[in-house]
Amino acid sequence: MIKTLETEIVIVGSGPAGATLAKELSKRRKKVVLIERGRREIKLGRMKDGLRFYEKHTFQKSKEGTVLYGTNMVGGTSVVASGNALRCSQKELLDLGIELENDFLEAERELKAAPLPDKCISEGARKILESAQALGLQPKRIPKFINPEKCKICGYCVMGCRYNAKWSAMNYVDEAVKDGAALITQTKAIKVLTAGGKAQGIEAAGPDGPIKIMSDIVIISAGGIQTPIILQKSGIINAGKRLFCDPWMTTYGITKNLNQVKGVNAPGYVLKPQRFILFPVIDPPVQFLLYTGRRSLFGRFPRQKALGMMTKIADEPVGKVHLNGCIEKPITSKDKEKFKEGNRLVKEILIKAGADPKSILTIKQIRGPHPGGTAAIGEVVNNNLETAVKNLFVCDNSVLPEAPGLPPILTIIALSKWLSKKIASI
Repeated sequence: MIKTLETEIVIVGSGPAGATLAKELSKRRKKVVLIERGRREIKLGRMKDGLRFYEKHTFQKSKEGTVLYGTNMVGGTSVVASGNALRCSQKELLDLGIELENDFLEAERELKAAPLPDKCISEGARKILESAQALGLQPKRIPKFINPEKCKICGYCVMGCRYNAKWSAMNYVDEAVKDGAALITQTKAIKVLTAGGKAQGIEAAGPDGPIKIMSDIVIISAGGIQTPIILQKSGIINAGKRLFCDPWMTTYGITKNLNQVKGVNAPGYVLKPQRFILFPVIDPPVQFLLYTGRRSLFGRFPRQKALGMMTKIADEPVGKVHLNGCIEKPITSKDKEKFKEGNRLVKEILIKAGADPKSILTIKQIRGPHPGGTAAIGEVVNNNLETAVKNLFVCDNSVLPEAPGLPPILTIIALSKWLSKKIASI
């Protein structure tokens, strides 16, 4: 027997977009049901728990080998993000008729976005930023949605913050539930139900079997990989035809007495717009061992003496997400040129910071933390983020038409606030 629920608005996905929409719309007294494939994770901040948060219990890969990040939990990837609150894509969205200035200001105020004090930054990361400054690269401190008074400087932001020092979309989910939204976890959206060219709800599968959630408005906020799959299953066949992921490569070097182990990742950055952004970062122990391989295993590449930096680029949106979940994400010749330029600067910075030139190691594995572009404005949705199916909206990284090459969480929150105002007036 199929269970059926009725509501005004159903939102699929509880990451930064879905959580923001649920919070804003429930605050406006809209009847909201928020569904999430994963569960509310309680244990945060530990390696053995953190890896479980991701798709397929590790990471998903494109057929070309690019690792693509995506979580399966309440709060989405905001739980395992580094807390970066940079604006991105603001001009590009304005050119499409989407003015977000007030929404950015509102989001920055709510998240208390600000650069971190030195006490939260490792000696190694500070040395990297100082060295970038000495090379004339004009590094800046990055605004974070991390409370420095609560931060224990454990270095495990990307495993979820056990001290509640870092904001995550779970905070917004809690606010939405407090204002009357219904949260349904461990429930996977299958497709959108339509009639006469208009959305009428969703079909989903929960722990107790199939479920239908009938609604006046449907919003898909399931992320750059899952959103286009749901859309394709719902008959929107042009979803998933293009994919970017803001890929990164990490370079490490070994020093005599510096490291980045105790400190928040990515406290500052060097930016070359539309090319790349460089961050001081170091992988958690398991990933560090995995990516540095035998050098680390036999003690020749100790994490306790390592300095690391990420080169993250704005990649070409030439990938695809297929109905069966297969992902294509090639790294193009233009992408490779950006990596080459960024990695060269990273090497100079690390050596200037004290890394042994002979120890410099650039990890070959390319990782894509921000899959998007798969339901782009102008192709899959219009300037109101609505699909060809009336009252079916999309709001997450999928709608950005071009790769920002920057952390997108703040922009996604601002865009969700903007959309919530529009939907509230329908």
